[in-house]
Amino acid sequence: MARYRGPVEKLERRLGVSLALKGERRLAGKSALDKRPYAPGQHGQRKTKISEYGLQLREKQKAKFMYGVSEKQFRRLFAEAARREGNTGALLIGLLEQRLDNVVYRMGFATTRRFARQLVTHGHILVNGKKVDIPSYRVASGEKIEVAEKSKTNPQIVRAIELTNQTGIAAWVDVEKDKKYGIFTRIPEREEVVIPVEERYIVELYSK
Repeated sequence: MARYRGPVEKLERRLGVSLALKGERRLAGKSALDKRPYAPGQHGQRKTKISEYGLQLREKQKAKFMYGVSEKQFRRLFAEAARREGNTGALLIGLLEQRLDNVVYRMGFATTRRFARQLVTHGHILVNGKKVDIPSYRVASGEKIEVAEKSKTNPQIVRAIELTNQTGIAAWVDVEKDKKYGIFTRIPEREEVVIPVEERYIVELYSK
């Protein structure tokens, strides 16, 4: 299945949670989910009982849409997490957090992961001084992520950094806001990653 390119706020309303897809609009309390906290469509306000499979599928969809990955990418990441020793769900979240577009977002250089992905693909981001335009690039601990010199005055990037005074910056990155670079210091522990996803359901879904 290809990456979703439709209206993202419909996704949040359908899944019933904020997936951090609308950046500043969400911070201002103006997202569609805040205004209409029920599923879209004629029967959106009906209460329906969800099956066990439905719960599992919903949690997978939350993670996929939040991190902006395709079904094929998600399956590949899950397979890698399952091969490793340790908690498969926690390892999966760790692998998602290592994606370059996500790290750019976590460092506060973009208000959403979608915008972070655009910054990467358009050549605005350097890794250890070299341009990397692959959003799925896996960032290793200690690597330096930097906004390219030509892009440091980009108003959207400047605004995103300003908003970190309100939203904060993840504990597993060390960012120099004025110089617009940061170090990915470590892979976060699962309890540090505050996202509305119960990954145990994803593990159950793929373990059938």
